[in-house]
Amino acid sequence: LVSVPACCSARYNLALLAFFGFFLLYALRVNLSVALVDMVEPNISLAKNTTSNVCPEHSSTINIPRNTTGEKYSWDADTQGWILGSFFYGYIITQIPGGYLASKIGGKLLLGFGIFGTSVFTLLTPLAANLGVGYLIAVRALEGLGEGVTFPAMHSMWSSWAPPLERSKLLSISYAGAQLGTVVSLPLSGLICYYMNWVYVFYIFGALGVLWFFFWMWLVSDTPETHSSISLAEREYILSSLKDQLSTQKSVPWRPMLESLPLWAIVVAHFSYNWTFYTLLTLLPTYMKEILRFDAQENGFLSALPYFGCWLCIILSGQIADYLREKQNFSTVCVRKCFTLIGMIGPAVFLVAAGFIGCNYALAVAFVTISTTLGGFCTSGYSINHLDIAPSYAGILLGITNSFATIPGMVGPVIAKNLTHNNTVGEWQTVFYIAASINLFGAIFFALFASGEVQDWAVSGYHLHRN
Repeated sequence: LVSVPACCSARYNLALLAFFGFFLLYALRVNLSVALVDMVEPNISLAKNTTSNVCPEHSSTINIPRNTTGEKYSWDADTQGWILGSFFYGYIITQIPGGYLASKIGGKLLLGFGIFGTSVFTLLTPLAANLGVGYLIAVRALEGLGEGVTFPAMHSMWSSWAPPLERSKLLSISYAGAQLGTVVSLPLSGLICYYMNWVYVFYIFGALGVLWFFFWMWLVSDTPETHSSISLAEREYILSSLKDQLSTQKSVPWRPMLESLPLWAIVVAHFSYNWTFYTLLTLLPTYMKEILRFDAQENGFLSALPYFGCWLCIILSGQIADYLREKQNFSTVCVRKCFTLIGMIGPAVFLVAAGFIGCNYALAVAFVTISTTLGGFCTSGYSINHLDIAPSYAGILLGITNSFATIPGMVGPVIAKNLTHNNTVGEWQTVFYIAASINLFGAIFFALFASGEVQDWAVSGYHLHRN
């Protein structure tokens, strides 16, 4: 099998466009958490008297006259919680249908319209906020519906596009966009709110999403066979590398799939990882503000740092994973298990440590950053494992594991909020402990039961060639 150079190849172009797609997807998802601070009347945002007095204030505020023309709403903390959580209610519904639809109509349209829909609803957000909180929650849930199909659709596309030994590289490039989207949109949304008006946060990112959609529809195709400008050599290379891996059966083998232990290994790992990830994503600004006493709004850069580390780690670990499998002859399952262990135990250790360093805030930021960065190893661990065990159904498998993995996004922050009523260091340590132990359990479960081989039910005795 002669490999075909990566530069300017159709499969790397797909990875690059997907990278920008996921970049925008996460920018559209995170922007509300930043804008919300500006949308709410200041006296209601969070009762000031709950700020713990353990650490001294040290906000180096540069007083720039900030723009205050944006509309303000009197939503209390509970309402804000509902607004932030509503996204996940839509998101969880379309995971499995998204995987199933992608296997039927192809990932291109599904991913394209998923992001297009999310962008359009983002453009409607300021209008919805004006109409009332119910409308805003509805619009956010609809955005969730649109985003829910995107990861399964992408996994489904990669099952036809990614040669097995380039899987970690290609997938880590495309999904790393999500982390970079978080990195860029957190500080950028803060700046837009600061200098312009919060409505522009939604208009700018929404418009970019619509623009991306046109490029995607124009340049991408579902399979190498249907691509207009792919080289003959590359098409042959991709198709021949995948020929024993795909199933031609039309019906989905639901029962053996749901009884498959390697699939449940991914479910448990995915759930555990997301528990930590979502708890931090939604509550890190609160922790930094209430305990460490500096304003993450003003230090948007510091809130973004952990995700920048994670982004670098995803890209690098994708390269390392494929290098180990191709050049060092490590087995796929060995690489997946090792990377998952590093990507889950590492964050657990540093997260617990972050709760114990008192007011040393440089160390706190460093530990949280290291914790999130090491999590990047998981992308080449359990995250790609769907494609190892059942390439034909990777979209559906991701739909299943991502449904479970969305639950932490809905309950994690709620539980954490309930545990930190008085915002004491001890309460936050409990939050970190819970996240760390869930992580630890997920890592061990995956290491025990994961597999790196295509499962029998995913190809079972069906003829190997698709022509």
